[in-house]
Amino acid sequence: MAMFTLAIDFGTSNSAVAVHDGSAVRRIPVAEGEDTLPTAVFFPADKGAMRIGQPAVRALIEGEEGRFMRALKSILGTALFHEPRLIAGRRRTLAEVVTAFLADLRTRAEARTGLRFTRALSGRPVHFHNDPERDARAEEDLRGCYLGAGFTDVAFMFEPEAAALAAQGLTEGTGLIVDIGGGTSDFSVFRVEEGRVRILASHGLRLGGTDFDQTVSMSHAMPLLGHGGALTRSMGKGLLPVPNAVYLDLATWARIPFVYSPETRRLVADMLKHAVDARAIGRLQKVIGEELGHSLAFAVEKGKIAANSGANDARINMAFIERGLAAPIGAASLEEALAGQRAPLRMAMEETLRMAGLGAAAIDSVVLVGGSSLMGLVTSEALALCPGARQLRAEAFTAVVDGLAIASRPA
Repeated sequence: MAMFTLAIDFGTSNSAVAVHDGSAVRRIPVAEGEDTLPTAVFFPADKGAMRIGQPAVRALIEGEEGRFMRALKSILGTALFHEPRLIAGRRRTLAEVVTAFLADLRTRAEARTGLRFTRALSGRPVHFHNDPERDARAEEDLRGCYLGAGFTDVAFMFEPEAAALAAQGLTEGTGLIVDIGGGTSDFSVFRVEEGRVRILASHGLRLGGTDFDQTVSMSHAMPLLGHGGALTRSMGKGLLPVPNAVYLDLATWARIPFVYSPETRRLVADMLKHAVDARAIGRLQKVIGEELGHSLAFAVEKGKIAANSGANDARINMAFIERGLAAPIGAASLEEALAGQRAPLRMAMEETLRMAGLGAAAIDSVVLVGGSSLMGLVTSEALALCPGARQLRAEAFTAVVDGLAIASRPA
């Protein structure tokens, strides 16, 4: 009897599962008929059952009392991942939250297929972190979560290499996978030879869509909450700059749940007493007090997407903070905000080619994967590096899980 392996793309922003039945890849619709679901959880304040995916997002949008969390993958390999926190009336670690999320995926996959899964092939970025020790710790953290979720045999595969397997039908010759996800950017050079994919090199860096969101939030939205402003001194003359840390945390998806601490509330209250622009700091106090951080992050993400589509009159709608409040964002201001992230992407692609021992002219096709590969700076940098290559789009949100399923095909 064939032993089936569950292919799992546990992503920073979205997740998906699939299985290879021996003849073809079968994506498993684990949420409302969709092939993917948001990597998000919600713990109701009344201590009800944890919700994942779109129901978690809906609970946040509808203003239900509770704790919303997203981008948990970004915290793998850090001390914060194992630090107990009070979440919906109970102390839990983020490791327990991720374990519960993966266990839910496994239960749903088994219910949809009628199969029992004890083996998992999980995608992972080439580098969770730039530091090798922290990178290894992140994989062990994730392995521990899979084991806690009921899997007994867990293997990992680099996400761009999985995407290369899925791209086999798209291209021939030598290709470059450009996989820009929510938390990392990953690259693989591959060659299709006699119908088989051979990986020549893989590389990656910790930069992704959530970093784009953070940059846009800091440059466009946070100034309306007092970022960049000044405070009067308690004693003496002169002004002090408004502290930066609270804004960085509020602009970082993975850190938003932890900004609602008593210490932060006291800090913001003191900032308000000394604010030169009390109205702006008052908005910040409302965001912290009413826990509107994720609503703001979704608004920033929506504005970013609109500006990336070419709209010059897009806005980050912040009316939930103050009636009529909005931050203008257009293609030009988005480009200016993200300009500093072009060089790391370009250098990472160049390094991948160097590791493969190839020049840009040897690349026949650039295959774009991941939701954030839709960003204009990604496509333009790939085109500038490999102007003679065809630019192809794989299934942005499912190429990795498809490739994982191909790699786990039963013997």
